[in-house]
Amino acid sequence: MVASPEVDHGTVLSSPAAAAGHLARICFKTGPPRWLGTELEWIVHDAVDPARPVGASRLRAALGPHSPRTLDITSPAQPLRYGSSVTVEPGGQVEVSTATHTSVAALVAATKAEIAQLTALLGRAGLVLGAGGIDAHRSPRPMFETPRYRAMRRVFDRRGPAGRRMMYSTAGLQICLDVGEADQLADRWATAHAIGPPLLAAFATAGRHAGRPTGWVSARMAAWLAIDPARTRAVWTPEQDDTDPIASWTEYVLAAPLLCLRGGGSDWTTPDGVTFADWLAGALPQPPTIDDLDYHVSTLFPPVRPRGYLELRYLDAQPGESWSVPVAVVAALLSEPAITRAARSLVGAQAQRWIAAARHGLRDDGLAVTAADLFDLALTVLPRLGLPPALYDDIDRGVRRRREAAGRRRR
Repeated sequence: MVASPEVDHGTVLSSPAAAAGHLARICFKTGPPRWLGTELEWIVHDAVDPARPVGASRLRAALGPHSPRTLDITSPAQPLRYGSSVTVEPGGQVEVSTATHTSVAALVAATKAEIAQLTALLGRAGLVLGAGGIDAHRSPRPMFETPRYRAMRRVFDRRGPAGRRMMYSTAGLQICLDVGEADQLADRWATAHAIGPPLLAAFATAGRHAGRPTGWVSARMAAWLAIDPARTRAVWTPEQDDTDPIASWTEYVLAAPLLCLRGGGSDWTTPDGVTFADWLAGALPQPPTIDDLDYHVSTLFPPVRPRGYLELRYLDAQPGESWSVPVAVVAALLSEPAITRAARSLVGAQAQRWIAAARHGLRDDGLAVTAADLFDLALTVLPRLGLPPALYDDIDRGVRRRREAAGRRRR
């Protein structure tokens, strides 16, 4: 993905226009769409008793030199075999952020090897990776705290328990793709959003939490949507189809309340309701810098987040090796301009049905029919992705199984 331009992060931002200019440069790096990456997140369980809490010391010992510094400040934080970094979320979820690759085949091959490496590390400590998007066995509880996570929890607690569920009990699959050329940006941005609800419905894996059915097929997404709409709602909607993506994102960023305010101490709590636009207007004693804006952007969690590339954040973690199926589907649907436009046209009224997708999944007829149509389109593109025969067969079977599950709603 395109490298970041050199920026003086200490530069003071004096106006919304200055902030908008920086967001345009940093969040939407146009160019030929070549690179693909993913972030895989898992709940970690005791291999014998999945309801048993896993402590920080046990996870730290298992990860060894790959431990992030949030778990061990002295750790070298070594990447995995093919360059993926390992992080740990505040509830103990382990996340692997892959290096980027120029093909689905290369990404899958490298990532499978690294998952095997991670699985072996955890296995020696009697730990296993979970199979779904939310902890099916344990209630939310923190493994560790930092000033950022403490401030997040305080803000989220104002709206109820969803924030703690998200922080301590959820695991997602993120797919990262290039923004594309400037003349492709609007289409890729819109399609990345529009396909979200039907794909969320089709790949939902988060129906049970803490030993009980939740009433949602994706309680993970339900938690995200309940936290704070100003930072988790979708940026694009069909009603904004003609709006410039950069303008939409800038408006979203500036209108979002501050989640935490970094300082030298352990209390990063922000004044309630102060937005970044308010900060620019003088609401706080010190004016914001470019670094403050970049950090603020890191506290926004819409289903699609621009980070120089497009980060699709709406899928639940998948069991076993099946994560490669949604990765290939998304890559296929955004592989060519004509396919990207065709995928978006198939979605229609389902494009903003995030809550219905999280609650009902493929039990919703409209979402099921749309998911089946998207799978049909993806199947026509798979032969053009350059997959080796064995991987092609695996992914083809996986897509067809999902398509069959969605297609049952037609009968």
